[in-house]
Formats: sequence, C-alpha cells, structure tokens
Amino acid sequence: MNKLALYCRPGFEKECAAEITAKAAELEVFGFARVKDNSGYVLFECYQPDDADRLAREIPFRELIFARQMLVVGELLRDLPPEDRVSPIVGMLIGVVDRGGELRVEVPDTNESKELMKFCRKLTVPLRAAMREQKVLMARENATRPVVHVFFIAPGCCYVGYSFSNNNSPFYMGIPRLKFPSDAPSRSTLKLEEAFHVFIPADEWDERLSSGMHAVDLGACPAAGPINWCNAA
Repeated sequence: MNKLALYCRPGFEKECAAEITAKAAELEVFGFARVKDNSGYVLFECYQPDDADRLAREIPFRELIFARQMLVVGELLRDLPPEDRVSPIVGMLIGVVDRGGELRVEVPDTNESKELMKFCRKLTVPLRAAMREQKVLMARENATRPVVHVFFIAPGCCYVGYSFSNNNSPFYMGIPRLKFPSDAPSRSTLKLEEAFHVFIPADEWDERLSSGMHAVDLGACPAAGPINWCNAA
C-alpha cells in the first residue's frame, strides 16, 4: 500500500493536498497528490512502496490543519460483486493488518456519499465478523491497535487500509459527533467543544478548563456579526 488517504472538508482538497505534499517533502518522501474538487478527500501517492506507512507514522496528525483523518490505503477496489463484497475487502488486508483494534466503514463528507451510510452500517457487521475470523481484527476492540478503514467513495468502490491509533483522529469519518445543548447561546458552543477535543487532552480538562471562562469565535456567521462570545460555563 503506497498511498495516503486524507479526509477533509469538501472544498478544501487543494489546501489539504498542498499541506501533505509539503509535510512529506520535509521527511524526504516524494510523490504526488490526486485531487478532485469537492470530493471530501485527497490521495497522496508515494513513489516508494513503504513510504505511505512511514508518513502515517511520522507526520504528527495533530499538526495537520486541513486533514480530518489520515490513513494508508492500497488500490481502489472497483465493482465489488453484490453477492460477496466482503471477501475482496478482507483479502486485501490479509498480511497487511494483523489484529487491528477497530473497524470503521466510512464515506466522504458529501451529500452524495452520505446516501451510502445505510449500506455501510449494514456491511459493517458481516465485514467485522470475517475480519475477526481471518485475524485482521482482534476478537474485541482495542484502542491501542491499528484502526482498519473501509472508505467507500461510490457504490461498489472503496479504498481499504489502516491508520495508527496513536496518530489519527479518534472520530468516525474524522468528525466529532457533538450534541447541541438546548440552552447554548449560539453554534459557537459546538466549535468550542470541538476545540476542546482537538487541542486539549481529555485528562487535562479538569486542570485547564473551568466554569466562568470565555472564548472568542472569530469569523462567525455574517448574519450574527464577525465576532461571537461564548461562555465556557
């Protein structure tokens, strides 16, 4: 597997591609980015076969600005047979991932791809069982082991690969699933909570966060003005 797949917000593919190209060059790893506008992901194809794995290990994921997730993938699996989509996916991972800790069947964050979500949920159960049988996954989830990703970009077409649990996003599709409080003053509340998850380790929350603190959201919704205040209480 010689490619990195990076999930991003639709519309930011070029920025994500430029960022990963620069980060790879700093490590003297070279390749080229494949970009499709508004697709919600970028592929960086390395010239050397083991370099994608190296990038996934050595580029600090937390330092990436535009990437929501970073994983190593192989060639695109096309036209998966409707009667057995599981076997080709599992076969691509045998000998590549040994006893992964978690399975995520995902799609890009686009309106078109979200139509595949129901299918992904249905596929996850038999896929997980087959991967456990082949020792691609452990019998129980383990947060210290690599995460196995199956990334559907269209019906019957997916990338298969893995990310490292100590250098990836812990969130499904790389997007925190946060609940909007009924008494929240504005949408800035969710932005602030996401910032807590991304920038402050959970074991430091009690020390670094307290009731009565304030945050400033710059560049908020134009209708609400350029600045929103959000109380962290």
